Amino acid sequence: MSIHKLTLCELQKKFTAGEITAGEIVHAYFLRISQVEPKVKAFVTQLKQSASVQADALDQRLKGWRRTRPLTGMPLAIKDNLCTEGVPTTCSSRMLQNFVPPYDATVITKLREQEYILLGKTNLDEFAMGSSTENSAFGPSRNPWNLHCVPGGSSGGSAAAVAADECVAALGSDTGGSIRQPAAFCGVVGMKPTYGRVSRYGLVAFASSLDQIGPITKDVRDAAFLLGAIAGHDPMDSTSAQLPVPDYMKALVKKDLKKLRVGVPREFFAEGLDPEVEQAVRAAIEALKSLGGEIKEIQLPRTDAAVAVYYVVATAEASSNLARFDGVKFGLRAKETKDLLDLYMKTRQEGFGPEVKRRIMLGTYVLSAGYYDAYYGKAQAVRTLICRDFEAAFKEVDVIATPATPTPAFKLGEKSEDPLQMYLSDIFTISVNLAGLPAIALLCGFSKAGLPIGLQLIGRAFEEETILRAAHAYEQSTQWHLKRPNIR
Repeated sequence: MSIHKLTLCELQKKFTAGEITAGEIVHAYFLRISQVEPKVKAFVTQLKQSASVQADALDQRLKGWRRTRPLTGMPLAIKDNLCTEGVPTTCSSRMLQNFVPPYDATVITKLREQEYILLGKTNLDEFAMGSSTENSAFGPSRNPWNLHCVPGGSSGGSAAAVAADECVAALGSDTGGSIRQPAAFCGVVGMKPTYGRVSRYGLVAFASSLDQIGPITKDVRDAAFLLGAIAGHDPMDSTSAQLPVPDYMKALVKKDLKKLRVGVPREFFAEGLDPEVEQAVRAAIEALKSLGGEIKEIQLPRTDAAVAVYYVVATAEASSNLARFDGVKFGLRAKETKDLLDLYMKTRQEGFGPEVKRRIMLGTYVLSAGYYDAYYGKAQAVRTLICRDFEAAFKEVDVIATPATPTPAFKLGEKSEDPLQMYLSDIFTISVNLAGLPAIALLCGFSKAGLPIGLQLIGRAFEEETILRAAHAYEQSTQWHLKRPNIR
C-alpha cells in the first residue's frame, strides 16, 4: 500500500481504524515530496519538523483510546495567501516574504481544532493575480502531467501538490477561477463554494467581493468531505452567510441524476474553444444524460462581457486592498529613502511584481475622478445583469455544465508576454465569481498530448449539494479520476 496514493476518505478510514499511524503518514508524504518536489515546485514553505512532532504527539495520545475527528492526522497543504499563525504567509511576493502572521485564518482554526497536519504552504501567482503561477516571486510551479506546462493559477501550487500526491488535499482561493482552472489543468477536483459559505477572515484580500476559499482534492467525495469541515458562519467575516451547513456527504448517496435538469449554455461553446476540450466536455454532458439528467440548451447572453467586467471590478478592489502595503505597518520596507512619499514609492516598486503593479494601476485608473462612472459604475451595472442571466437560467435548470477552461494547460512562458491572452484563460470561470455562485471542476478526459481536460458544473447559490451530487455521479460512471500523472 502506498499511503500517498490514497484519497482523503480512504486515508481517514485507515487512520481511524488504527491501520496506519500519523507518523507513518507524515513520513510517507515527506518521502514523496523529496522525490517529486524538485521537479514540481509546488511548495513555498515545507514544515517537516513541526509536522513530525505533531504526528508523534498524536500517535502517543491515541494509543490509549482511538477517538478522532474527521480530519485528525490528515496531511494537507495550504495556499500561501491564507494566514497561518507562526508560519510564514508570503502570498508569493517579495512584499511579504518575511511576514509571519500572529493569527490563523478561520478555515485554519477549524482545521486545527480537528488536529489536521500542515505539510506546508503552496505556491501561487503573487497576491493571487494570475492564471499560471508564473507570477510568483519564488519561481513558477509545474504541471505534474507535463513539467513543461503550467499548473494553472493562481492556486497552481495547491493543484500541482494534490495531482503529484504531495498532500492528500489542499485549500486554495478562487477570485475568477483560481481553484477551478488549475484543478482542470492538473486533473484534480477543485470547488468554489457560494460566496459567503466559507469565511474569508484571514485570507489576504485580492478582490473582496469575489474571493472565496475552497478545497482541491483527488476526487469529488474528498471535496464534499473537506468542504464540510471548513464551511459555516463566522462572526469575524461580515460577508459570511448565517445559514446551516448541510451534510455534503449525504448528497453523494444517490447514484443517478433522474429529474436533474442540466443546462448547456451555447455561449460557452463558441469560437476559441479547443476542439479536444469541446469533444471531451460534450461527451461528459452525454454521460450526464445517460445517468438520467435532462439536457437543455440555455442562454447566458452577457457571457462575452464577463472578462471585461471582472478586470474592472477586480483591479479596482485590488488597488484598494493593496494600498495597505506601504512599508510602514508590516511587510517589506525600502531602505535609504528621502521622505515618506519616497518610502511608499520605493517599497512598492521593490515589493510588487509586474502583474500586481499592472492591476493596481488599472484599478486606480478606473476608480479615479472622471472615470469612476464610465468604468467601475458601468461594470457593476453589467455585473448585475450577469447575475440576472444566471437567475433566469436557474428557473429552467438545476445545474449548468460547461468547459472549465478553453484549452488544456499551455506551455510555460507561452502567454507570459501577452496579458490579454492570459486573462482569457479564465473566460469560463469568471462569471461564476461575479454572480457569487458555487461551481466545481473535475476531470472529464485528456488531450492527444496527454493533458487533462476539465468539466465545470455550476449551481444555484448555497446549493453545493446539487453540483456535488452531479459531479460524483459522473465521476463514478467513468474511470478518469483514477488516472494519475507518471511523475517520480
